[in-house]
Amino acid sequence: MIDTQKLRQRILDLAIRGKLVPQDPNDEPASVLFEKIRAEKERLIAEGKIKRPKAKKTSDKSHYEDFVPPFEIPDSWEWVKLDEIAQVSTGATPSKTNKLYYGGSISWVGSSVTSSQYVDSPTDYITELALKETNCEVYPIGTLLIAMYGEGKTRGQVSELRIEAACNQACAAIMPYDNSIKDYLKIYLLANYYHLRSLAEGGNQPNLNIGKISTLYIPLPPFSEQVRITSRYSHLLDVILDLEYHKNGLVYTINLIKSQILGAAMQGKLVEQDPTDEPAADMLRRINPKAKIITDNPHYPQLPDNWVLTNLESVCNYGHCDSVNVEDISSDDWILELEDIEKDSGEILSRQTKQYRSVSGIRHRFGKSDVLYSKLRTYLNKVLLAPEDGYCTAEIIPITAYDCILPEYLCSWLRSPHFMAYTLQCGYGVKMPRLSTSDARNGIVPLPPLNEQTRIIEKVRNIFSTLSDMEFFI
Repeated sequence: MIDTQKLRQRILDLAIRGKLVPQDPNDEPASVLFEKIRAEKERLIAEGKIKRPKAKKTSDKSHYEDFVPPFEIPDSWEWVKLDEIAQVSTGATPSKTNKLYYGGSISWVGSSVTSSQYVDSPTDYITELALKETNCEVYPIGTLLIAMYGEGKTRGQVSELRIEAACNQACAAIMPYDNSIKDYLKIYLLANYYHLRSLAEGGNQPNLNIGKISTLYIPLPPFSEQVRITSRYSHLLDVILDLEYHKNGLVYTINLIKSQILGAAMQGKLVEQDPTDEPAADMLRRINPKAKIITDNPHYPQLPDNWVLTNLESVCNYGHCDSVNVEDISSDDWILELEDIEKDSGEILSRQTKQYRSVSGIRHRFGKSDVLYSKLRTYLNKVLLAPEDGYCTAEIIPITAYDCILPEYLCSWLRSPHFMAYTLQCGYGVKMPRLSTSDARNGIVPLPPLNEQTRIIEKVRNIFSTLSDMEFFI
């Protein structure tokens, strides 16, 4: 499978190392460009448009004596510090309790806007009074924003203002003294996303700060090469976006086919019935005499004669979770969070033990082969079989199947379009809808004979394997 994210990162890395486009010996070297930028900075200081950085009377190069370049750059390039080629500052969040600060005409943004490549609309609007009485400053179009806070993906993200706006204290605002280098500077910051994140300091919630960002060393190419780099990068980015568009379309189609396969399987249409199989109703009564047998349900499609309709609580222990305080979990035990599970596929994206997670509160204990079902935002279809023992967030319900249903068949049913439609109908909550325990237990389950469950699982597994092979070549 083409990993477009890694491809994008590789292109960015080549760009900032002088390997994306060829060098031209006729280019004016970056040292000349750097001197022009320094002169522009001094002019802005002399005119009172910007303040000279503290503890620096001139822009000398004495601070480069101990600098060890992280990688080699072409001879025509120069290593410079970010605050020598750009003004770096931050904003503030006017007090929410002061109503006079909000509802004005001045655009204001928070760090969440950095998830997009460009900022075209504000998070909120503030007043002239807020601008006067707080540390807020209106930044011009073209200002680059770096998110300094956030333990998820946010910290280190880079965006560009396409509106004039103030920002909060969680953003670093970067304004090049020479705006012609802005596009290349943005490429450099995008390339260093993971490096920026690694510079964060603090305990449970490490953050970046202005000092760390200001003193970043930038490999500065000649201006003509910057133009070639940004042009080449823009072209390659368009190619990647086109790849992602077609990839996403094919992935959507494959997921739709998988959903239809599960739908057919849960109606007895995927494999042939065997008249010698023990009827599911007899099997269910034998294993669980208290099981609910549903004989009248006009809303569910007609099933084969040897199948039976029952409910979820008749075939598993849904909702009877073993809750454990995080303090009682060993450091090398696996803790599964919702973000570790890929939607629709149920694939585990990340496996981390307690020692590498900042967690507190209660977790649910689960065992190998338990079905793990996310009751939160069920439309994301985060359902899987546990490959080993561990602990999970309380938003995930570990389910142990009774002997009347195979865990893999139960997992397939919970992922089927029929059960998902049911959860969407009865889920509660607007922003973060959940499935209640009582509604889950009352959910209908179409139960085939045990032998047919095995045949269904094998057939689904083979078809999904073929579809996965198709995804590999996307």
